[in-house]
Amino acid sequence: MGMAGIQENGDGEMGLGGVPLGAKSKYRRMDSELTDYDGDSEQHHQLDNKRNSTRKYVFACAVFASLNNVLLGYDVGVMSGAIIFIKEDLKISEVQQEVLVGILSVISLLGSLGGGRASDVLGRKWTMGLAAIVFQAGAVVMTLAPTFRLLMVGRILAGVGIGLGVMITPVYIAEISPTVARGTLTSFPEIFINAGILLGYVSNYAFSGLPTHINWRIMLAVGILPSVFIAFALCIIPESPRWLVMKNRIDEARSVLLKTNDEESEVEERLAEIQLAAVVNHGEKAVWRELLSPSPALRRMLIAGFGIQCFQQITGIDATVYYSPEIFRAAGLDGNSKLLAATVTVGVTKTVFILVAIVLIDKAGRKPLLYVSTIGMTICLFGVGLSLSLFGEGSLGIALTILFVCGNVAFFSVGIGPICWVLTSEIFPLKVRAQASALGAVGNRVCSGLIAMSFLSVSQAITTGGTFFIFSAVSVLAVVFVYKCIPETKGKSLEQIESLFQSEYEMPAGELQLGDVEHLVQK
Repeated sequence: MGMAGIQENGDGEMGLGGVPLGAKSKYRRMDSELTDYDGDSEQHHQLDNKRNSTRKYVFACAVFASLNNVLLGYDVGVMSGAIIFIKEDLKISEVQQEVLVGILSVISLLGSLGGGRASDVLGRKWTMGLAAIVFQAGAVVMTLAPTFRLLMVGRILAGVGIGLGVMITPVYIAEISPTVARGTLTSFPEIFINAGILLGYVSNYAFSGLPTHINWRIMLAVGILPSVFIAFALCIIPESPRWLVMKNRIDEARSVLLKTNDEESEVEERLAEIQLAAVVNHGEKAVWRELLSPSPALRRMLIAGFGIQCFQQITGIDATVYYSPEIFRAAGLDGNSKLLAATVTVGVTKTVFILVAIVLIDKAGRKPLLYVSTIGMTICLFGVGLSLSLFGEGSLGIALTILFVCGNVAFFSVGIGPICWVLTSEIFPLKVRAQASALGAVGNRVCSGLIAMSFLSVSQAITTGGTFFIFSAVSVLAVVFVYKCIPETKGKSLEQIESLFQSEYEMPAGELQLGDVEHLVQK
């Protein structure tokens, strides 16, 4: 790669950014240093304008692509309150309640499994559109459902749509983002999930005063609204340049890269890297055969990606969010309005602290934030268990439970929440990225469903406090997993990360040293 953007003019002088030093000679012949200075100033001004324009464009693409994740977040948030009124209106049992809540996550694995193949055929962009259409169909059915059975049909449709959306959005953003901002931009889906959760909590609180047979339907119907913005977004965002290269649409890929990178020389360099990484591969079977019989490097990638996705959920975050009213009720808080108001506090905390991750992820790095996150979650989960077990249903127990639940979601949002999706979108080779990311999303959704569908039953068997002690122990294992299996990927292109896993580094070391960087540059 060398010194990209440095060129030589006819007199042998070197210039940066493709501008020969000799180009200034016409100003020197006029003996006007002021004109020379003004020329440089204008050029710098144009470069600054180009950089600002590029950043705004990539930022807009990341925001628009992340709108799908509002749907997942809203469903998680709104169902925590809507289930209270659904249980009263449709007279469902506790088991049916668990199945209704958890089935969306389990069924979403179908969407995630199909999403990898769909995104390779349709493209990343239109797979996001398909995800929105399927989810909205499910939301309409749920809103109008007169019976539990039809409600489940809508829930299944929504689950397939969510499965498609959660696996493809981070992949798309990672593939259009410049290296220096990829971590921040790939965290956007988690921001929008949190915004959706908060919107769901607020919707619960706002409509809880309406009659029981109406309020939960309105709560679910509000989730249909984001489709308008998603349809608008799909008309604006471009296709992933890496997918275009896979389809041999090189000119289109170059056009997208010109919009998402500052320098034209950088565009050609990045395009060459992508073309080199895009090993020709025909047919689904070859990709899945490679995933089922992986090389040592790909095996390390799969362990890291699949493992971090599973740990994100088996530490109990969805149980905490879905059943926060039940948790606060176990601590002694009474009244639907008070319970839903407490859940709004959880939603605000979760949303605010995701912004901390956005600021730090490309500065502090992935691994340090994962350590802070998993260790903090371990302490807070243990704190929830202790509060519920020792302080009964008094005011102190209520205060500590709310404090530790908010602390848990805060630490989750700072690290493992967004970074889980960042890692799985950036560590896999281009050829298998969509399917491998889909596998990670499947692990995430299955674990989410199992936790959501068993939380009430397990809590009834060993108490809610005992359940949180188990979550705390699992969180300790997550700390160990981060130490053993997760490398640092901050500041590296997707192609360099692939080289990192192919090198002979030891997994426990985790982070690249200067020699590793030099090795990658030489490659």
